[in-house]
Amino acid sequence: MTYTTTAGPGDGTGRSPKDTAAIAELHAVFAAQRAAVRRGSAPEADQRRRSLMALADVITGHRQQIREALSADFAVHPEGFADLVEVLGVAGRAVFAAEHLEEWMAPEPRPVGPGLLGTAQADMVYQPKGVIGLISPWNFPFDLSLGPLTDMLAAGNRVVIKPSEYTPACSALLREMVAEVFDPEQVAVVTGGLELAREFPTLPWDHLLYTGNPEVGRLVARAAAENLVPTTLELGGKCPAIVHTDSVTADTVAQIVGTKLVKSGQMCITVDYCLVPSRDMARFVELVKAHMRERVPGFASSPDCTGIITERHLKRLIGLVEEAKARGVEVVQVDGSGPDMATRRMPLTLVVDPPADLALMREEIFGPILPIKSYDGIEDAVSYVNHGERPLGLYVFAQNGDVAERILATTVSGGACVNTCAVQGAVPALGFGGIGHSGHGRHHGVDGFREFSNPRGVVRRGRDDLIEVMFPPYGAALDGVVSSALGAAEAEGAR
Repeated sequence: MTYTTTAGPGDGTGRSPKDTAAIAELHAVFAAQRAAVRRGSAPEADQRRRSLMALADVITGHRQQIREALSADFAVHPEGFADLVEVLGVAGRAVFAAEHLEEWMAPEPRPVGPGLLGTAQADMVYQPKGVIGLISPWNFPFDLSLGPLTDMLAAGNRVVIKPSEYTPACSALLREMVAEVFDPEQVAVVTGGLELAREFPTLPWDHLLYTGNPEVGRLVARAAAENLVPTTLELGGKCPAIVHTDSVTADTVAQIVGTKLVKSGQMCITVDYCLVPSRDMARFVELVKAHMRERVPGFASSPDCTGIITERHLKRLIGLVEEAKARGVEVVQVDGSGPDMATRRMPLTLVVDPPADLALMREEIFGPILPIKSYDGIEDAVSYVNHGERPLGLYVFAQNGDVAERILATTVSGGACVNTCAVQGAVPALGFGGIGHSGHGRHHGVDGFREFSNPRGVVRRGRDDLIEVMFPPYGAALDGVVSSALGAAEAEGAR
């Protein structure tokens, strides 16, 4: 994907007529929101709270339409999970933000040096950044668009959302829902194809959030940098689960496999691969088989199994497994007879001790394939993780608390869990984001509020200060202040 086009039908730039209209709408909405920012003051807490509660109401009020749109785009999508994450998850974040607005918006007093500044008062004041662009992905089309929107509205911003072209039904519904409760000068949704996606990050946003893969994330960041636009990048990567020998148990497997089955692995914080002690590999594989057989028999053909988003994505996953087989790697299909091309559902597949140069060990899998790597000592497992890119999530399974803490202390990731997986992304009060290759910045809760706010340092002059010693001409008054300060420092150092 690049940010250039070649000549073709449409407007003479290679854009389709549909995207030509979408790009024109994008620029018009952006201009209207920018003008609204310039002519108005920051919204008060009551106004922000009303916006947040309106968002909570519209998401819960469209519960059935959300279920239907997800099923249309994914071929099969579990309704209960849609309710839990796409509806209640967003509504919960909106309500949580509304409840904490006054606390987050309050100026934060900072200490001043009374010797120089007297009775001056210093505060960090959080003000809206302005107009924010939000590029959301296809895997959680409501949660990853309207969820961050809660933080942006709490911070008093105006927002333009560009959802994924891979989920046309969800994108159309998202646009309808937003238009139902928000004036386009406050929040708007623009939909279109590749040309719109290329154009979106080139605008001079006051902040830009992109959620997706690292390759496109680089292009988005490069385009944003042309206008010095600050970015929040929520990317992904290969999130590992490190299993200590004391935790090769049915409960551990239930946590790992259960997480992997969510959305058929199409989740940025799912378990991408497991690290298991060499002597426990066979037992771990048997526990996975037992879990699938006893807890979720026939899962791949059930309504709880989400379809892979497109046939192209499904064929990529099949190719990853075929490459492993061709290399003689042990592949264990633990559920079903194979992929169903009609519904795009794929059974859980284990790949046992794959070499590091396989594509499934180099790329984020984003599907129901679980590589299991063996290790001899816990230091080897930590070293393997640390030699890769820093992941968005890291999961430690250890009954020995000292071992778990040692692993956390010697690894770096965007988030982490002990004896469970992915829960760090479900806590409204806990900042969520990556580091390095897995992204930067945070949203959720107060961390999201601050991410999308301008922290403005404000000093209000008081009495009895020595500010004027900083002004020319310099002389005895300044020398006295410096001598006094150095003398105090020397006395402190001598103690």
